[in-house]
Amino acid sequence: MLSVHQAADGGLARVRLPGGVLSPMQLRVLSEASRELGDGNLELTSRGNIQIRALRAPGELSDRLYDAGLLPSITHERVRNILASPLSGLDGSYDLQALVGELDRGLCASPRLAELPGRFLFALDDGRGDLAAVGADVGVRVVRDQLALLLAGEDTGVRLAPAEAPLVMLRAAEAFLDERDGEWRLGELADGVAKVLSRLGYSRSGGQQQADAEELPAGGPVRAGVYGPELLVATVPLGSLGPEQAAVLAEAGRLRVTPWRSVVVVGADADRLQQTGLVVDSESPWNRVTACAGKPGCGKALADVRRDARRVTPALPKNQRPVHWSGCERRCGQPAGDFVDVLALTDGYSVDGSEAVTAEQSVMRMR
Repeated sequence: MLSVHQAADGGLARVRLPGGVLSPMQLRVLSEASRELGDGNLELTSRGNIQIRALRAPGELSDRLYDAGLLPSITHERVRNILASPLSGLDGSYDLQALVGELDRGLCASPRLAELPGRFLFALDDGRGDLAAVGADVGVRVVRDQLALLLAGEDTGVRLAPAEAPLVMLRAAEAFLDERDGEWRLGELADGVAKVLSRLGYSRSGGQQQADAEELPAGGPVRAGVYGPELLVATVPLGSLGPEQAAVLAEAGRLRVTPWRSVVVVGADADRLQQTGLVVDSESPWNRVTACAGKPGCGKALADVRRDARRVTPALPKNQRPVHWSGCERRCGQPAGDFVDVLALTDGYSVDGSEAVTAEQSVMRMR
């Protein structure tokens, strides 16, 4: 059965979507399951997955996911953490989806790799650098006509033919398991990159199939907007997708969930999406605002941060720094890099370490 975490509002189930791929049929299955077995909404995560909260019947959900092709391996469901550039193959860029499928199948076919920590992350970047900041343990990135092998976000200098990339990535994950002593991530392992390279038959000093490591530029996340006649990216405010929004997205031809709580949509009308509260405007402040679960979903939270964020975000200026609302000092879900830190206190909110203010007053401190 699908593993379920117990939160303050009930069961919390996470559905892995390797490469973010989600068919319209699968979205309908998830939305219906949330309406009938959970709180009715679908949560998009920073790893391009989907969560269902307040889950009442985990066994029933597992059966539905299996029938929809969303749960191919119970033993591996926690380790199928595979990101891919969301626009890959849709806008003329290198198409990584075949490699994603091969990597996922190889992962599920290996009993040993079921031992990977649930935080271990694979990533495949089509060359634009949109996944440069996600901190994947094992990744590849298109560099000219080859794929650069990245370990803990570092270019190792190893260059691979596309056909060999999935196997090498799986071998790198196995090498991490051989070397780890309780570490969750490759970056936590002392000399982890060098140790994994050695087990793969490479070294930092170069060798067969190795080039000089490069400073690969970061391209930044894919933003909301229209990218072609039938191609757009829609931000889901605070990553919470309601039933009406899910129903409209399910009318599209193809969907991909991104790590930035948005959805790549092929074959949908932008105006119709926006009528449900989805955001297609690239300058909307919603593109830069995130929040943890807050009350009532989290027992540690001091405030309903999502309610307050929804109330004040429309008043924020465009193109500001990213803003993250945290219900407690754990700051779950905070983005990488620089951001406005809005932290719930017992008597209001602290903004970047300020004294307590109300949610409305916090807007002035974010400007």
